[in-house]
Order: sequence, then structure tokens, then C-alpha cells
Amino acid sequence: MRLILSKALLRRTLFAQRRSYHASVLPSLVSTSSPEFQAKAKAMDELVTDMESKIAKARAGGGPKAAERMRSKGKKLPRERLSLLLDPHTPFLELSALAAHGVYPEDIPGAGVITGIGRISGRECVIVVNDATVKGGSYYPLTVKKHLRAQEVAREHGLPCVYVVESGGAALPHQANVFPDKEHFGRIFYNMAQMSALGIPQIAVVHGISVAGGAYVPAMADENIIVQNQGRIFLAGPPLVKAATGEEVDDETLGGGLMHSSESGVTDHLARDDEHALAIARGIVGDLGAAGSHEVLPPQATEDPLYPASELHGIVGTDVRQAFDMRDVIARIVDGSKFREFKKEYGTTMITGFAHVHGYPVGIVANNGILFSPSALKATHFIELCSQRQIPLLFLVNVTGYMVGSKAEKGGIAKDGAKMVRAVACADVPKLTVIVGGSFGAGNYGMAGRAYSPRFLWMWPNAKVSVMGSGQLSQVMSQVSKDPSQHSSLKSEIEDQSTALYSSARLWDDGIIKPTDTRDVVGLGLALSSRKRQTSSGRGGSTTWDGDGKGFGVFRM
Repeated sequence: MRLILSKALLRRTLFAQRRSYHASVLPSLVSTSSPEFQAKAKAMDELVTDMESKIAKARAGGGPKAAERMRSKGKKLPRERLSLLLDPHTPFLELSALAAHGVYPEDIPGAGVITGIGRISGRECVIVVNDATVKGGSYYPLTVKKHLRAQEVAREHGLPCVYVVESGGAALPHQANVFPDKEHFGRIFYNMAQMSALGIPQIAVVHGISVAGGAYVPAMADENIIVQNQGRIFLAGPPLVKAATGEEVDDETLGGGLMHSSESGVTDHLARDDEHALAIARGIVGDLGAAGSHEVLPPQATEDPLYPASELHGIVGTDVRQAFDMRDVIARIVDGSKFREFKKEYGTTMITGFAHVHGYPVGIVANNGILFSPSALKATHFIELCSQRQIPLLFLVNVTGYMVGSKAEKGGIAKDGAKMVRAVACADVPKLTVIVGGSFGAGNYGMAGRAYSPRFLWMWPNAKVSVMGSGQLSQVMSQVSKDPSQHSSLKSEIEDQSTALYSSARLWDDGIIKPTDTRDVVGLGLALSSRKRQTSSGRGGSTTWDGDGKGFGVFRM
């Protein structure tokens, strides 16, 4: 009897020990009634409202007149097409909605293309929709960059691509920055060929003109649809044909839907109208079989945080110079506000630990101040652990950079910072980055900035990205230049260039998100990142989404 009791006691003791190592609930001492919290919340509320206004304007595309012109031709608007394509009442994670904002002399809302991740016939797809209300859907340099980024997301996660096409091709005045280089227009078709060879489906729906290089989007697709008396596919339009050959021919005869579906074989399905075309596209996605279907369910049930996400506005505020405890942010993002912290007492300006978001495991690397050598070493150790254990990494960024000064240099900050940067660069797990405050100097590199290829990088509206703060830069300039007016103008210029809006307009991120949406956005990112890598036999053996393509994909015949 004594032996049995001892075993039971031993089991209880071991169980208690195991529980002690589990994630614990993060406490929160945030006072929502304090003047500081209220002031921060008010400032963030105003910034979020302004961002939402700008996004709403961008989503309106080319405006009422351009929309009316499309409707007068019996066409659906770009976002109406998107809505018909997606499963009802499912989320659409739009990428870079504010691309090209304020970049060009003319207004190019969203860079003239809508991209994002949505669910079609029950499976996640990357969707690229040309917005013909914006300059006829022409491709500006940032349009190309946005399209290529969407394809990069598709390839990284093995997501089928659906292209909703209506575009006049390259914006000719910008052809030197659109046509000839490696990351220009031709890369779109290169990517389509590579993804098809990897077994990632490529589907196109032609709703309007698809001319010149743009004709290759449907031509390179595995399967495509064209709307009769509306879709047009040709390498050169009637005016250019006449100039080049003397032949006079109308649009429909040259590249209409009936001709391509019955004679050239360029298209596979002839649709009556926009709605019919999108219904066919949904059917194609529904019939993909195993291709592009590699979803992995979360390993544990999701659990809401204990604290409301709305409090994030008052915790962080809009002034990146004001300190806050990143644990208060983590507690409002992770499941059950539970966080198993790693090396809590060491390198305290860096927070590392394990949690779950919407049931998916994640290792969190978060700033709680400037990066000293111990902070960098702690992060390096943790990143190596996550990489070894195949746990995705989430970087929550609010960093002024690595510590400077003689003491730091003698202590080896350069080599210790380099260790962290190397770990981030070489970590063989998905990385997601959310910039919730500042991302300055080499801290941007160590915290998985854009150059370190995170699967996704999002910014809060208050976020700042720059080589250094405008104040520090002004002080540096005062040491090397004696022109005070130059200091002032440069400080103002750097301040403007460091904003989230400036960054997002140039696609240095995947979009500005509301703080309150962070948990759901990160959860979707983790779900996509958890998808099983495809292995398919081909010439030379098996392959994965990240490997070299085997075979040739699907040729048009």
C-alpha cells in the first residue's frame, strides 16, 4: 500500500513540475483611467481613423466617373469581381492597400491592382485583381512590385493564384522602370511558369483588355476563362497591327473571346458575363484536387486573450519615444494571454518566449528597450532554439537600435549584434514581423526587417522605420555641416520618410494594420506558414515549393 501511495505521490509531483514549466498568464497592471493612457489612446484613435479614411479612398479606385464608365459597359467593378470570387462571409487579407500613395504626380490608388489572400471554394488562394478604374489597369513600377510580392507570398505558402485580368499592360511613360530589369514586368510570367512547375495552380479570368505583355498572364495560366464580347487578348492592338502590317482589323476579330475559345485555343472557357466567368473560376478552384490543398489545422484549441485588444491604443500611443512594456502587447495578442518566457532575467531589454496564437505555436522576439550585448545573445539563442524545433518566429518590433559608445564597443556589441543578425538571416522557420513602434538602424535588421525576408511584415499606423531618429540625424548633421537650414529641412524630410504611410506606399511592408487586428492577422499568417510543403515527383526527383522547379508546368496547347 505504501508503494502504491508513493507512486501516486510521485506522479502528482511530476505533474506539478510539468505544469510549472507551462506558459503562465501575463499579468496586466495597465490603468485605463490614467491620463497617460487616455492621451495615448486618443492619439492612436485619431491616427487609426485617418488611416482608415485613406484606405477607404484607395479602395474606391479611380473614382465615380471611372466606375460609371465600367458599369455602362455591363462590367462589374474590380472589388465586385473580387467579392463574387470569394466564399461568402470569409475574410480577405488585403496586401499593401496604400501602395503608391503620394508617390507619383498623378493619383494611382493601390498602385492600380488589388492583391491579397482569400478563400475560394473552401481553399486559400492568392488573388490579383487589375483595377481598370485606375489608368485602365496599366502597370506602373509599383504595380509590378505589388504583383510580384503577391506571387512571392503564393510561392512561399504553396497557394493557388487567381488572376482577374483587365489591363492595358505597361504604363509606357514608365517603361524604363517597368520593362527590362530582373524584377520588372517579365518576372510576373517567369513566376507563373516556376509556380506551375512546382504544382502551384495558375488560373486567369479575362474580363477586359489584356494586351502586349499582359496577354501572357492568361497565356501562361494553367487554365483560363474569357468573357465573350468583353475580354480581349492580343500581343498588339488594332492600331499597332495596322502600323506594323497594314492590316485593318477590329478588337473582337483580332483577340475576342469567341475567336480564342474556338480557333486559337488560347482560352479554355467562354463566359457570358463577369458573373458567369467568376463562377467558372470558383468551379476550377473547387476541382483542383490535392494541388494547393495543404492546410494544417492548429495543434490546439484557440483561446481568447484575457485582456481586450482595444487597450493596445492606450498602451502604445503614437510617440515612439515613450516607453511601454511589450509584455502588455503580447498579453493582448496570444491565446489566453499565456506566455512561457525564456531567459527572463537575462538581457532584459529583449523579451523572448513561447506562446500560441489562434492555436498555432509561435516563438516571440520582442523589444523592451535598446539592444545591449546580452539582449542580442539572448535573442540569438532563442532564434536558434525555434529554428531547431521548427517553431515559427514572431518579431514584435520597437527598437532604437544596438547600444553605442566605448563601453558597448569594448564589450563586443558589433560581434554580438552580428550573431543576432546572422541567426535571423539563417533561421529555417517562417518569420512574421509586426512593427508596433520604431524600427531604427541595425535594430531593423536584427528584428527581421524587410531585407531579412519575413513571410509577412506589417506595420501599425504609428510605426517608424529609418536609419536613425530624425532628432539624432539632425544632431549628426550639425557636426558635419554648418548650414542650419539644411539641418531643419533634412530633419523634416527624414521624419516624413520614416512614417508607416511612406513605407507602405513603397511596399516596404505588406500593409498597415490596426493594432486591434494584430492577433487575427498574425493568426492567419501562422496558419498559412504551417501549411505542409508539397513534395511531387518530377525530373530529377522530388521538389518543394522553395526548391527549383521540376518539369515545365502546364503548356498551352
